[in-house]
Amino acid sequence: MANQDWKNETVVTEFILLNFGNGPELDSLFFLMFLSIYFVTITGNTFIIVLVMVNQHLQTPMYFFLGNLACLEICYSSNILPRMLLSYVSGDTSISVSGCFTQYYFFGCLAAAECYLLAAMSYDRYLAVCKPLHYLSHMDTRLCLQLAAASWASGFLSNSILTSLISNLDFCGPNEIDHFFCDSFPLMKLSCSDTRVVGFVTSVVAGVCSLPPFLLTFSSYLYIIGTVVRIPSATGRKKAFSTCSSHLTVVILFYGSILAVYELPHHNTQISSNKVFSVFYTILTPLLNPLIYSLRNKEVKEALQK
Repeated sequence: MANQDWKNETVVTEFILLNFGNGPELDSLFFLMFLSIYFVTITGNTFIIVLVMVNQHLQTPMYFFLGNLACLEICYSSNILPRMLLSYVSGDTSISVSGCFTQYYFFGCLAAAECYLLAAMSYDRYLAVCKPLHYLSHMDTRLCLQLAAASWASGFLSNSILTSLISNLDFCGPNEIDHFFCDSFPLMKLSCSDTRVVGFVTSVVAGVCSLPPFLLTFSSYLYIIGTVVRIPSATGRKKAFSTCSSHLTVVILFYGSILAVYELPHHNTQISSNKVFSVFYTILTPLLNPLIYSLRNKEVKEALQK
């Protein structure tokens, strides 16, 4: 009974996000940097969505998926950066327990959805490059809608399991999260419950959400590269690979950082390095996606000029 009373008195009602551990003298610099990143991210991805909607030449399966990716990146950034910006302005880095779990839920959903969406985009490029004569008959409107819907639904369903498990953990000790947003492993580190099962399930679900799409994407690009190098014309090879190189750049950046965080062994000394890797797939990837696709894509640049 005494132990139960102690637990009830020390239950955590809010968490403190340590962000990047910078001092007050650097708050203004970090605020301006992340505000600029957020503005460019929202503006760039919104431009992609508008271009795909209003330009008839961009209303193809490839740009349909790109529009979905841009919408996802807007949601992704808006789930993390506004709260971080507010903490730099107000100096209050606290977040309620329910708010923390909500942020983690949407972060996990969107991250998993992006994995599947990138795989769908790689399959689209595989059909376009390796089976061009059958591309339009295979990648029709119905299949595009099914792949996009499955990507979004899979992300939201998969993270419901993890959020339910983590929200049922007991938090009765320290409440400082060594991260800039609410993520699973930093949260589990603070729990006074046995987190071995939850940690194992988290790694399994993260693996299911990232490894199969990654292997599908990797296999697609092996076939694409094999097909491109067999094209006799240098101009043809350049044109074929130009449509895929931007997507491949995004895939390497996103999967490389997310696999490093969730599939490598986790120790206390890794939290800081995981924070650095997390910056790539939570902040930099949404920022770079519209820049990569617009600057390296002739059709997007022509549509933007029009």
